Amino acid sequence: VQLQASGGGPVQAGGSLRLSCAASRRTLSNNGMGWFRQAPGNEREFVAAINWSGDTTAYVDSVKGRFTISRDNAKNAVYLQMASLKPEDTAVYYCAAGLFGRIATVKTQYAYWGQGTQVTVSS
Repeated sequence: VQLQASGGGPVQAGGSLRLSCAASRRTLSNNGMGWFRQAPGNEREFVAAINWSGDTTAYVDSVKGRFTISRDNAKNAVYLQMASLKPEDTAVYYCAAGLFGRIATVKTQYAYWGQGTQVTVSS
């Protein structure tokens, strides 16, 4: 499985970005999917997750109400809509495919990772 994340870039505080993650070589419609992020000098942290059917989601507290994860199984893709961005959201964002269909919030429950896309929020 290959995961390709895209949609990152520079944005001013308060702005929005939509990250996309496309999967190839294998369908991921049975896998939970997630987004993680890693800022320089920090551990990779959980941001958002969605179960295989898309009807259950989870978020880290710091992005609740600002970020929305969604998926389109017909397109084998997952998205992260980010609004009201803050400088502390600056990081490399990674999409990942879970080992199971349910939601997962820890890195060890993910089997496949994309290469990451940089999000830089300026104040």
